[in-house]
Amino acid sequence: MKILITNDDSISSEVLLPLAKWAKQFGEVTVVVPKFEQSGKSHCIEIHKPFEVKQVPFDDEDIKAYTVDSSPADCVRFALEGMKCSFDLVISGINRGLNLGIDVLYSGTLGAMFEAATFGIPAVALSTKTDGFGEAIEALDEIKDFFINHKLMEKNSLYNINIPLCHKGIRITRMGERYFEDEFIPQGKDMYFSTYKEIPTGSDDDGIDTNATLAGYISVTPLILNRTNMSVFEELKKLN
Repeated sequence: MKILITNDDSISSEVLLPLAKWAKQFGEVTVVVPKFEQSGKSHCIEIHKPFEVKQVPFDDEDIKAYTVDSSPADCVRFALEGMKCSFDLVISGINRGLNLGIDVLYSGTLGAMFEAATFGIPAVALSTKTDGFGEAIEALDEIKDFFINHKLMEKNSLYNINIPLCHKGIRITRMGERYFEDEFIPQGKDMYFSTYKEIPTGSDDDGIDTNATLAGYISVTPLILNRTNMSVFEELKKLN
């Protein structure tokens, strides 16, 4: 198996090396990550100017690593079309911060996963609390066994996985709603700094990714790339 690892936290992510070493048990691993942090870049790509790609030293001689001075989606795009490589699986993460609910639309971590999907490559996105890298690495074998035992990759090719601190099990979930609200802090001279805070979900249904993860469960959410509302399409296509 050939595995591509990317992220939106850059080559400086402290969890990149442990994740890459863990993934080696499944086959050949290549790392292609942003040169600088790209959180919140969603699925953007650079089409207006050139960007730098460099092979960089990595603390595992079996793993080739590259930095891309662009978005996570461009990391995947370049690995496949620029480097002319093929992969059987893309792992995006482990992100420093949860990616739940509507946040998946903004996430660079998820953007890389969705870019893999445009090439028909199975992918998973991994995220955890900002101080949860150690526990997230420890949970990877449990998540792997869960996927294998339930043949999840045979049922769907894209999964968003969120790992809380001190988890108490795994839940299959659906994407939740907005769980944060934005705050724009004036900085003077017409400048604002954007930040956010969590808000209550208004539900205790642990079949929703936000609720399950915040309640202490690893949430595993099957996602798709196609945004067509198929039920409405089937109803309206007779108008054609």
